[in-house]
Amino acid sequence: MADDLFEGLPPPSSNTHFQPPPPPPVLSVSTINNTTESSTVPSVPKPILKSSLKRPNPTQSDNTQAAAPKKSLKFKTSTDASEAQVIDAMKKISSHIKNPAKFSKAAKLAIQLIEAGSVKSGVSDYFFAILEAAMLSPVPCTEPSVRADYHSLFSAAQDAKEHFNKKQKNQLATWIINAVVANDLYTDDSFVFSKAATQIKEAISNLPAATEEDDTEEATSLKDITVMVNEGGQTLATNEDNKGVEEADPFGLDALIPESTKKSAKNDGAINIRKEDEEETKRILKLQRKALITCLEIAARRYKTPWCQTVIDILVKHASDNVARFTAHQRDAVEKLWASIREQQTRRKQGKSVNGKLDVNAFEWLQQKYSTEKISIRHSVGGSGDRRATQWLG
Repeated sequence: MADDLFEGLPPPSSNTHFQPPPPPPVLSVSTINNTTESSTVPSVPKPILKSSLKRPNPTQSDNTQAAAPKKSLKFKTSTDASEAQVIDAMKKISSHIKNPAKFSKAAKLAIQLIEAGSVKSGVSDYFFAILEAAMLSPVPCTEPSVRADYHSLFSAAQDAKEHFNKKQKNQLATWIINAVVANDLYTDDSFVFSKAATQIKEAISNLPAATEEDDTEEATSLKDITVMVNEGGQTLATNEDNKGVEEADPFGLDALIPESTKKSAKNDGAINIRKEDEEETKRILKLQRKALITCLEIAARRYKTPWCQTVIDILVKHASDNVARFTAHQRDAVEKLWASIREQQTRRKQGKSVNGKLDVNAFEWLQQKYSTEKISIRHSVGGSGDRRATQWLG
C-alpha cells in the first residue's frame, strides 16, 4: 500500500467555499471623532501644494532674516560709541573740514554727531574745534559752493550750544550771523529774507554805543601791519618767550612774603580776570559789528530784486538810525549804504528801467495809484467816480 500523501496535514475545514474579504466599515461622524492619530483615515485633508513659482525663495528669506540683526548691531555701534572713539572722530573731522574739497563731507559727519547725541559736555571742546576750523577755511562761508553746508552745520550746532561755556556761546552767536543769517539773505523766499532782516535789526539794536576807545582801536588796526612787524615784532616775540621761560619763584621768596601782600596779589588776579572778560567782550562786539556790516552789504546788493526793495529800505534805514552803535569806519560804510539806497529810491520813482516800465515796487505802485483815485462817500461807489453800483446797492 502506498504511503499516504496527506499524512501530517491538518484536517479539512467544514466550509470549503471561498469567501471574499469584508468591505471596509462605513465611518460615521462619531467614529471619525473617536479615531486616534494611528488611524489610517486622516481627520484633516492635506493642503493643496502651490506652484513652486509662487513660493518665496528660501535663500532670500534666510538672507533677510540674517540681515536684520546686522542692521540693529550697526545702529547700536553708531550710538553707543565710546568717548574716546567720539573724540578721535571729532579730531579727524576738524583736520579735514579746513579743506574746501572735503568740507561738504566733513560737515555732514559733524551734523551726524549732533543728531546722534554724541556732543556732550565732556567732548564739547573738540566739537567746538570743528566749528572753529570751519570758519578758518580759506573759502568764505557765503561762497555759493559751500553756502548750504555752512547753513546746515551751524543751524544744527545751535542744538548743542547748551554744552558750550559762556565764551564759546558768544563766539557761536557771531558765527551764526555769518553762516546762517547772511546766507539767508541770498534766498528766493520772501518770508526767509524778511526773517533774516528782522534778526539783523534786532542784533543792531542790541549793540552798545561805540566809544572813542573803539574808534581808536579800529584806527590802529587799520594801519599798515607790516611796518609794525618789521620795527618791533621780533623784539616783542623775544620778550614773550623770555616770560615763558622764567620761573615763578626761582629764589623761594614766596614764604617770606607777608599775608597782606598775598591778598593784594589775589586782588590783582581778580582784576586781571575782569580785564580778560572785558577784552573778550570787546572782541565779540568787534566781530558782531563786522558781521552785521557784511549782512548789510549783502542785502544792499540784492536791491535790484523788486520784492526785496521794501525790506532793504527798512533795514538800511534802521542801521542809519542806529549808526552810533558802530565804529567810525563802519559809520561811514552805513551812511554810504543809506545814501545809495535813497538814490536808487529816487531813480526808481522818477526814472525808467531797461524794459521801459516804471521801476517801482508793489507798495509804491499801489500808493501812487490810489493817491489819484476819486472816492466819494456820498455820490459814487466806483473807483473812478462812476455811479454804476448805486442801483443794486439801493
